[in-house]
Amino acid sequence: MTTTAIEAAVLRVIDEMHANLGQELTIDDMARTAMFSKFHFTRIFRNVTGTSPGRFLSMLRLQEAKRLLIETEFSVADISSQVGYSSVGTFSSRFKACIGVSPSMFRERDGFAPEIGFAPVHTPSVPGIRSTLRGRVQVSEGRAPGYCFVGLFPTPVPQGQPVRCTVLEGPSSFELCDVPVGTWYVLVHSVPYGYEHLPSGTGDNDAVSVGCYGPVTAHADTLMMPAEITLRPLHASAPPVLTALLDLRNHALDAVAS
Repeated sequence: MTTTAIEAAVLRVIDEMHANLGQELTIDDMARTAMFSKFHFTRIFRNVTGTSPGRFLSMLRLQEAKRLLIETEFSVADISSQVGYSSVGTFSSRFKACIGVSPSMFRERDGFAPEIGFAPVHTPSVPGIRSTLRGRVQVSEGRAPGYCFVGLFPTPVPQGQPVRCTVLEGPSSFELCDVPVGTWYVLVHSVPYGYEHLPSGTGDNDAVSVGCYGPVTAHADTLMMPAEITLRPLHASAPPVLTALLDLRNHALDAVAS
């Protein structure tokens, strides 16, 4: 089967996910939609999207929850039910773990985080100086530049708190210092200047540009190769950006004023 046919099958399933965010959708259901065996479907879905079908569906549900929190006045309990959670406690815990703030805080802050803390890293203490990861972010032809959030994550999925992160004024060089020993992915998210008011995953996804580099393994006292990352459009098969982005709206206004 051609790559195009495989991607089309995965996109059919993703469309089915969008249409059934509040309903139970099993792997068997998804495999039938894709017209593959369950085992083969799970493998090709992960190859195309970078994550499992179940996790992708969970991410879409949380993305929809983000939109509902910003655009409607439904209660957190109502929203949790609408996106397929039977327990509001489970929903709230999952939301905070993946987005970085609670549902109520996300709504209060209009979809942004007041600050982005680093995720705790549970790795053995290794003597020596931790690594520094340097690199450069650039935009592909036809994409508008903007502020760039650069985060270091344990998986190629932009959710939860990064291990290390920085915000760039625009596509340029970056440096992530004190990188813990381990294997990581560099994920970049950007929207054009003037779109800073749009929370990730709730606005115009056509404006969003993303990039990924990795996996990259950090060892103590070892020089890491520079990361070259080109930002491209957010494809329909890419996992949604769940991490609540740093609130840059005042910063952007200050930059315009100056």
